[in-house]
Amino acid sequence: MSTVLLIIIAATAIISYIAFSNHAMFEKYKFNVGAILRNKEYVRLISAGFLHADLMHLLLNMYVLYMFSQPIFETFGTVGFLIIYFGSILLGNLFSLYLYKNQSWYSAIGASGGVSGIIFASVALYPDVIQIGIIFLPPEFSVPGYIFGLLYFGYSVYMMLNPKQNDNIGHAAHLGGAFFGLIYTVAMFPMVAVDNALFLGIMSLPLIYMAYQVFYKKKIG
Repeated sequence: MSTVLLIIIAATAIISYIAFSNHAMFEKYKFNVGAILRNKEYVRLISAGFLHADLMHLLLNMYVLYMFSQPIFETFGTVGFLIIYFGSILLGNLFSLYLYKNQSWYSAIGASGGVSGIIFASVALYPDVIQIGIIFLPPEFSVPGYIFGLLYFGYSVYMMLNPKQNDNIGHAAHLGGAFFGLIYTVAMFPMVAVDNALFLGIMSLPLIYMAYQVFYKKKIG
């Protein structure tokens, strides 16, 4: 395990654990539209990535981060990994800020935006090679990366455009983070886009639909 990855996991775990019982700390550093836009508390755009709702939320995010980090370190190095991880957290939260700018109450927490960026950077590199398993199911139920991407984007876009009561998952942050990981990888390795154009195109279909709904029809915001 990379030292940098170990530090990120340890820091996230420690800060999240402390905030479980420190309500004031949790409220001060979570993503909140009103606090960011009204009070200019921009640190929340990053600090929210170190907070989690509960132990299961924390363990799942850190486990997935660990599982998908190795190819990113091998391909991009430590600096590239940090750019993807924190860039994905930042873009995910900025996308949420844009979508919910008129809803000052909107809040979110979690490293899921950064984790999504790491996942989709891996998928962008090997869309038809990397196999992603379905949790709690045997390995034979795994699917190619681009199919996982299609399903992931499709589900996240649907849930974002059709919010459910008591659904506290930051789908917009997931989408923004995944998009950053995908685009950064393609920008750094343009031949990836050429060689895997079909797979990336299939995977990105829900993003095209989302862009139409959000930026043209203004369904959210």
